[in-house]
Amino acid sequence: MPELPEVETVRRGLVPSMEGAKIVHVAQNRADLRFPFDENFVEVLEGSVIVEIKRRSKYLLFHLDNGYVLVAHLGMSGSFRVIEDTSEGDEDQPGAFHHEKGKNEKHDHVVMTVDKGGKLAKTIYNDPRRFGFMLLVQQNKLDEHPYFKDLGPEPTGNGISIDYLADKFSTKNTPLKSTLLDQKIIAGLGNIYVCEALWRVKLSPLRKANTLVSPSGKPKQALIDLSRHIQDVIDEAIKAGGSSLNDHIQTDGSLGYFQHSFAAYGQENSPCRHEDCDGTIERITQSGRSTFYCADCQK
Repeated sequence: MPELPEVETVRRGLVPSMEGAKIVHVAQNRADLRFPFDENFVEVLEGSVIVEIKRRSKYLLFHLDNGYVLVAHLGMSGSFRVIEDTSEGDEDQPGAFHHEKGKNEKHDHVVMTVDKGGKLAKTIYNDPRRFGFMLLVQQNKLDEHPYFKDLGPEPTGNGISIDYLADKFSTKNTPLKSTLLDQKIIAGLGNIYVCEALWRVKLSPLRKANTLVSPSGKPKQALIDLSRHIQDVIDEAIKAGGSSLNDHIQTDGSLGYFQHSFAAYGQENSPCRHEDCDGTIERITQSGRSTFYCADCQK
């Protein structure tokens, strides 16, 4: 499933052609994805202007000038691609391609034609497995929506402070990885980047979260280091265009390539890359998910 860096990469890819554009036509090619579309889905979108495209956790938020927000989630296999009309009337999909230009059109479930300054473009949502979804939420009710009301702060920028983490971790007698994946504590962290951050800071995913906080509630150095590595690995993944493991592609059709930097995730039986370690990356299961770590140096 696409994680925060992949979704942020998609958001940035959509901004040039869609932000500030008017939606002139919407082709809704089926009645549902993971959930049924809103009955007024096409009616609300057509004629509206996309004021801003934001991201919250792993959700894309298209803020419209009519008071609605189009919320989109990519699920397991969802992707957006942008097709621009050239001055000659031909279609051009910008970017260096690592996939064939046309994905299977039978999975093109929503096609939005937008007009930005007289230049037309099509934004196509393709989703073979249909685990993604799109829904409409009124802007003034977005923060109260069940998907957003309990989300924690973002792990990027100044979203999380050391004092905040110390407060949340101090009462958590749960494994460190499970705590980091709790969306009520940090929004948007996923399995891949938690594994990578824990490897970088040499912390075991099995270690109890409250061991990173002193009895007086002060953050230990390990928590300070963990916070920095979380932000570093997220920032690096965004710059790399995310990680293309199965279905994730960028809006121009090209692949993200952060997966080539993985030191832990998916590296089962590979030598640990820490220079002072002779261990091997292992795979264990936590809460039904694969965890990759080095038991020799991650304590």
